[in-house]
Amino acid sequence: MRTLEGKVAIVTGGAQGIGRAIADGLAEEGARIVVADLRGAEAAAAAYEAGVGLAIDVANEGETQRLVAETVERCGGLDILVNNAGLYASLEMRAFTEIPLEEWRRVMDVNVASMFLTCRAAVPAMRERGGGAIVNISSGTPFRGVPFLLHYVTSKGAIVAFTRALAKELGRDAIRVNCVAPGFTLSEGVEEHPEVVAALRDVSVAARTIQRDQVPADVAGAVTYLAGEGASFVTGQTIVIDGGQTFH
Repeated sequence: MRTLEGKVAIVTGGAQGIGRAIADGLAEEGARIVVADLRGAEAAAAAYEAGVGLAIDVANEGETQRLVAETVERCGGLDILVNNAGLYASLEMRAFTEIPLEEWRRVMDVNVASMFLTCRAAVPAMRERGGGAIVNISSGTPFRGVPFLLHYVTSKGAIVAFTRALAKELGRDAIRVNCVAPGFTLSEGVEEHPEVVAALRDVSVAARTIQRDQVPADVAGAVTYLAGEGASFVTGQTIVIDGGQTFH
């Protein structure tokens, strides 16, 4: 018996990279996958049995509501929400005094406000099922104080706080809220930016206890665990997955 048989899972940013690896892991355990992404959602969802792909901007309130409504209509309900979509590799590393306010606000909208919107849309559907699991994807950067990406690091730190507070609020509904914080990961999106790889790859590997590249599949197991019954008494927690670069 697969551990997530009969469950319905939304993965935002699930068309490639870490999101795609997470969707693969959930599907292997029997979950029906709904891929939400700006591009490539339908093609990615075609890899899963009865998969659903929806083109969604998670920073748009109306589209997050549509995401959940179509999931419930097409899949019969919602049990798992993985908030993975976010901005990272496309951001320029620079001093905080040089970050435009418009870019700061865009990062906060996509990386933080999106999770508020998807959770607000998803929780009523989870209540109807008698509970559920939300897994938010943060980053190891807030625990290390990484410089020159202040808006990104701040947004990822906010996700940890968001997770803790929402877990307290939803415990009575049997909805668990947890967080996973990956280290620097060689995902498709990152590899599209050679300057990011050149700046961060070697220094990240050198700082790890397990000294190798981190790949998207390294994140999937923890998310699958937090989404399943094996974590039925775990909520409000953040697991850092970075090969021992950070002990948390």
